[in-house]
Amino acid sequence: MDARLNFFTDPTAGKAMKHLMTVGRVIKESPLPAATQELVSLRVSQINGCAVCIDMHGKEAAAAGETSVRLNLVAAWREATVFTEAERAALELAEEGTRVADAGGGVGDEVWARAAEHYDEEQLAALTLLISLMNMANRLNVITRQPAGSYEVGQFHG
Repeated sequence: MDARLNFFTDPTAGKAMKHLMTVGRVIKESPLPAATQELVSLRVSQINGCAVCIDMHGKEAAAAGETSVRLNLVAAWREATVFTEAERAALELAEEGTRVADAGGGVGDEVWARAAEHYDEEQLAALTLLISLMNMANRLNVITRQPAGSYEVGQFHG
């Protein structure tokens, strides 16, 4: 499968991607726990059917020490006992923030309140930015049919 567009060789897309990658680095350097970041990125990508991001974040999480049990259960986190209450709150926020059109009312106050019980304002800001950025990345990749499977850990760091 070939991608419809190469974001890094197209002049306009290339400029935009550099800025998006900068935003990603800011989030990665935030006080939001790295494991939470990868779990949220993986879950948002699963919901959106973004194979390239599922590939990337699954591999990055595994390389950072995440267990296969937890990675395999992200899609069914509500029924899984392997996630902390904080991670569950982040995954719930990620789902509601991703399914805005499905939810009708957006992110509910109860969902936000559960997240706020576990994360301070800076972490909530990072979490909100991450959910939004992942949704954008997923849509870019799905629209242009970016192929998955060849991502190597650290490929976009730098």
